[in-house]
Amino acid sequence: MFLKAAVNGGRSQAERPTVPVTAAEIAADTLAVLSAGADVVHFHVRDPDGGQTIRPEALSEVLSAIRAVAPDAVVGTTTGLWTCSGPEERYQLVMSWDVLPDFASVAFSEEDAARTAELVVKRGMALESAVWTMADVPHLLASPTLHDNIRILIEPVEEDPAEAVAAARAMATRIQEAGVTCPLLYHGDGPTVWPLVRAAIEDGCETRVGFEDGTDLPDGTDAPDNTALIRAARALAAGRPGPRADAPSRREAGDVL
Repeated sequence: MFLKAAVNGGRSQAERPTVPVTAAEIAADTLAVLSAGADVVHFHVRDPDGGQTIRPEALSEVLSAIRAVAPDAVVGTTTGLWTCSGPEERYQLVMSWDVLPDFASVAFSEEDAARTAELVVKRGMALESAVWTMADVPHLLASPTLHDNIRILIEPVEEDPAEAVAAARAMATRIQEAGVTCPLLYHGDGPTVWPLVRAAIEDGCETRVGFEDGTDLPDGTDAPDNTALIRAARALAAGRPGPRADAPSRREAGDVL
């Protein structure tokens, strides 16, 4: 099973003290989750006040820190409109990135997504397009970069787990019926995280976990860090019981610096 770690998103350290926020913390967490079994890492860059940003100097700082400790890591970031003032500034900021991530995510629920996706491809990054609802799917299917995607992210917004799984599967069916052959990745938020991980395993799809999406282990107990979430997802994929919330993380055990 292909597993992405989404290590921070917009989550604060007030919610979980182990959420990586600074460049050094994101770099250390990248190394930790890869050692725990993640295949790639998705991060959101933070500004000094803790807000999210895609400004080139801030992105460069994080990527440089990651590559100093994990030079072979495959890492990506968001292009979400909440990180800037709107579509035009987003386009100009992505155009100005001087140090590039390996991949970038573009949500087709957002204005001007197709143009941003074209820019990601033009600049030589791998593209991940995301859909949140069935209403986003026609925009994705009409995009010039449809067949350039390394994967398509299916991120249902439904809060009820059964409804979220059904929505993800409906979107997946529509996308596949359109002839898309790249991998599909299901992931949830809060109470839908683990139901969507299980659905992804059942459907042969990729998936992701991490503090961006949720902070609980499959048994509902608090995850001490992102590595515990990665280990739990790997355990589910292997049909094993997940780790206990009180089990030491690899970082705590000294396996990862």
